Amino acid sequence: MDSNVHLILTEDGSHSLKNEALNETYHSFHGAVQESAHVFIEMGLRHWCNHHEGTPSILEIGFGTGLNAYLSLIFAEKHARPVAFETLETFPLPTEIYENLNYADLIGEGELPKYFQLLHSSDWGKPVEITQHFFLKKLETPVHDYSPTTPFNIIYFDAFAPNKQPDMWTMEVIQKMYDSLAAGGFLVTYCAQGQFKRNLKQAGFTVEELPGPPGKKEMVRALKK
Repeated sequence: MDSNVHLILTEDGSHSLKNEALNETYHSFHGAVQESAHVFIEMGLRHWCNHHEGTPSILEIGFGTGLNAYLSLIFAEKHARPVAFETLETFPLPTEIYENLNYADLIGEGELPKYFQLLHSSDWGKPVEITQHFFLKKLETPVHDYSPTTPFNIIYFDAFAPNKQPDMWTMEVIQKMYDSLAAGGFLVTYCAQGQFKRNLKQAGFTVEELPGPPGKKEMVRALKK
């Protein structure tokens, strides 16, 4: 793990990380938790569950701090809704960083906070039952080398911004995301860059421009019909 990565505090009181080499944070300065909850849970997981029965299968691009996975686990437990969650990360956080993230102190009741550390410490490369409703598989695999074995219902696309990590926003990657979704599935992301939206449409997606989290005008949900 790059020693240039360190903890920061965002405006809603939750931690994020800053990569000094990229001069980029993992979440919005306006609030890590409120950004993830809005983009990935409200506009992603909750939206899918409001319109479908069964177990949603989620692919996350960028496990990072584990916040999106933790919020998804909390949703699954509170609603007794099984969730299958597969996530890619090429630079897993070291123990000394993830143990100091404050998400478990801020969100989750009862037994839920203990699961945050388990999301990070669980084995890589194999399915793990974190709770009776949340099933996790973490892969230390670059997205360019990844081949899904089954189609997904939701993709959490949470890579660093296009100007910081352009290789994650290419047509090749976007087409792979489209091909990784089941019909009726969708991708959600904080990014609403014009070229990105044009690329999504070129890949076959129907693009929705949605209100963004605090501090950001727009976000995107892209549907595979």
